[in-house]
Amino acid sequence: MVYCGKPSRGCQMCRTRRIKCDETKPTCNQCAKSRRICPGYKDEFDLVFRNETQATEKRARKANKKALAQKYGREAESGESSRSSKSPASSTGMRLIPATPQIPIEDQAACHFVSNFVLVPNQGNARGFMEFLIPLMKMEHIPLHFKFAFDACALASLNNRVGTGNDFEKEALGKYTKALSATFSALRDPDVAKQDATLASVLLLGLFENITARQLGMLAWGSHIEGAIQLAKARGRKQLRTKVGLAMFIGVRTQMIIHSLSTSKTPVMGADWWMHDTVRDERASECQRLNIIIGEFRAEANQLLAMPNRAADHVEKVIDMIRRCQAHDLACANWSKNLPPYFQWKTVSWEDNVPNGDYTKAEVYPGRVDVYQDLWVASVWNMMRCSRIVLASIIVRCAAWISSPVDYRRTPEYATAARICVDTITDIIASVPYQLGWFSKRKDLLKRADFSTFGCGEEDAQKGLGGYFMTWPLACIHGQDYITDSQRIWVQGRLEHVGSQLGVRYAHMLTQLNVRIPSMLIRRDGLLANPYPQAEDFEKLLSAKTARPSAGYTLNPIQQREAMQRETIQRQTAELVSKAMGTSGKIDEWTAKTWLQLQHFTTTTI
Repeated sequence: MVYCGKPSRGCQMCRTRRIKCDETKPTCNQCAKSRRICPGYKDEFDLVFRNETQATEKRARKANKKALAQKYGREAESGESSRSSKSPASSTGMRLIPATPQIPIEDQAACHFVSNFVLVPNQGNARGFMEFLIPLMKMEHIPLHFKFAFDACALASLNNRVGTGNDFEKEALGKYTKALSATFSALRDPDVAKQDATLASVLLLGLFENITARQLGMLAWGSHIEGAIQLAKARGRKQLRTKVGLAMFIGVRTQMIIHSLSTSKTPVMGADWWMHDTVRDERASECQRLNIIIGEFRAEANQLLAMPNRAADHVEKVIDMIRRCQAHDLACANWSKNLPPYFQWKTVSWEDNVPNGDYTKAEVYPGRVDVYQDLWVASVWNMMRCSRIVLASIIVRCAAWISSPVDYRRTPEYATAARICVDTITDIIASVPYQLGWFSKRKDLLKRADFSTFGCGEEDAQKGLGGYFMTWPLACIHGQDYITDSQRIWVQGRLEHVGSQLGVRYAHMLTQLNVRIPSMLIRRDGLLANPYPQAEDFEKLLSAKTARPSAGYTLNPIQQREAMQRETIQRQTAELVSKAMGTSGKIDEWTAKTWLQLQHFTTTTI
């Protein structure tokens, strides 16, 4: 794939006749006047990028043939004896192997990146991913910060390809460093900061972090997404007027949802702001609206369950949170009903083969295998499934807070949540083979719908985008209490496959996280919500706190007890974080606290 410069947009007939096309659609007037059938116009992507491999090889063969003829001409002039020494058979049978065309590394990297991570919508629909990069790459003057960010992702993608070492790791990191510097400079200019290329650069920097991550704790994806959110906010509703602006806004919104659900931060601006006048696909937009509300619920629940107050009005607030979450879960379940045909999935196979009993090597977990219309539809489904799992954890945590010290696993809320999560985990696992390219060798089972296509390359090959889409769902179910041991081992194997075979190295880090949800979050809620036993006689408690210390002590009895309780809770919190970090040494304390939703709390608040 090469960049072909500013192309002619005329129809193929006018281009063949070498006349100026008026580019009228659907049929140009030149063809209509001459009573010819207008073949139509090329796709926007094909106008700028095209596969020149065959043409290049043809030119190489022609050049080699010419060089060969010149060489033989010189040999002929050297004398008849040299010609007679060769047999006719050997001379006629002599073949010169054409040299392999040398394609620049930048072009190879761009093609590899676009063919793996850029999903271009077809047939006028809205189902794509990073499709806004194509028109931005067509700009006559490409901003430097965008070019650096694109090249960094392209080189990183090429570097991660299967069967190679880290050939371009330094080059990719160099481009990334330049992109950071150039983007920072662009952000200091208010006008340049609001340009499409600047927001696209920030999104590309976030993607770079995902496909190159070496240490989860050093991952800067979250900071890039927070920056993209602020840019989308500053750009206002004006950005929605263009196709590129709307596509980037929806891309930021999708990343914001994952960031909110994984860090428990309240979604910026709220659901109404994110959804107003941004509907490209009604079902996908409704899914994202429901997901944003779940992010709001999670942030609100964290605040409620961290309060030491167990007064009647506060308990009623927690009960109301359970009711709202249950009603919202019903709305999420209803979303999946009455969907149009292109959103429906279908079970096409049942597999039970585990090679040598090793679940880490199995491409399919024993059970059903589902197929979807395309990767985009599958990603929307799994986003909803992950959100329902998060919603179930909120309900169970609230039920555990209310029922404490009674075992929360005896509550009806837990029984319902466990059933929903087990079914949802099964659905996610059944979708994994499709997204990770299992059907590329089983095309007889797959009937593709032509909704979207990759920028270049073969459609049925394994794609990095499928692995990128699966990192969040696999990480979500990997840490669930409801998953079986064999399922967890299989999920770890799939994450390793995504990291090593599909070029999304962030997936390697996720396998090292030892979080268990909701049990660890319930433990966290208990540490934060009830640090010290509540006294029934508040007047006595207050008087004891103000009493003077006993002889030989620096603290009075109540203060001593509180200090001991604080020390115990700090130790238990450290033990919980240490357990989440695991023993690999690749997960740092900050990352474990983020997943346990402890990053906003210090030991002084515990």
